[in-house]
Amino acid sequence: MISAIPSPALSEADRSDFKLAIIDFFIFRNDTSRMKTSNKFTLFRVIAAPIFFIIYFLPDWISSPDGSVVSIASFCMLVPLLIVAELTDYWDGHFARKHNEVSDFGKMFDPFADVFLHLSVFTCFVFSGYMPAVCFVLILYREFSQNFLRMIAAKQGTAIAARKGGKFKTVFYVVSCFVALAIEGFVRTGIADCLVSHGILQNESLDSLLVVLHRVSLGFFVFCVVFSYASFLDYVKNFGSVFKDASK
Repeated sequence: MISAIPSPALSEADRSDFKLAIIDFFIFRNDTSRMKTSNKFTLFRVIAAPIFFIIYFLPDWISSPDGSVVSIASFCMLVPLLIVAELTDYWDGHFARKHNEVSDFGKMFDPFADVFLHLSVFTCFVFSGYMPAVCFVLILYREFSQNFLRMIAAKQGTAIAARKGGKFKTVFYVVSCFVALAIEGFVRTGIADCLVSHGILQNESLDSLLVVLHRVSLGFFVFCVVFSYASFLDYVKNFGSVFKDASK
């Protein structure tokens, strides 16, 4: 077992960076040049989450049918937005190491931004039927429990950084999101209807294909649940001593 390595509480620099992140996000009037580059990338994921949510549901809110300009445009915006948002998860770590910006704040802010983004995207897929509600609830329980453990560890002076299991879980979250988004794009852009109208597929064949695609999506999200709890148990195993000390 790898014992938890205590680290100092948040430094004044980390606290200052945290204040800047909050102010810039809610008020948008502070000088972001004072923020660490790595934390700017992390903050982007927090901002991208509600934007993705709004764009995803916009066609439904204005009753725009599949294959319409609005529906196609929304999908064309969702894909690059999600790609860039997911890439920032690599960029923040890369620049943190490159510019020697690794901090306790960053170790907590990064997983928070990941959860914030992925739960927002998962919510979209639950409403669209690509992700079972039970999978979403189980992942929600896991992520809240993980954040609770991080808070306990931080109070004990230990910043829990992402472990390999957690990173693998996040990668599978990303893959599952793009699988579900690809299926949504197949319908939203009107490609599915176009195949039927041109006689390439019959209605029955299209229905069967969509059932298969939904099952594929279901399988990915089931594995998301499995990997999320496996990584959670890994955190509990390796940082259990911190939690025991906090409960005394």
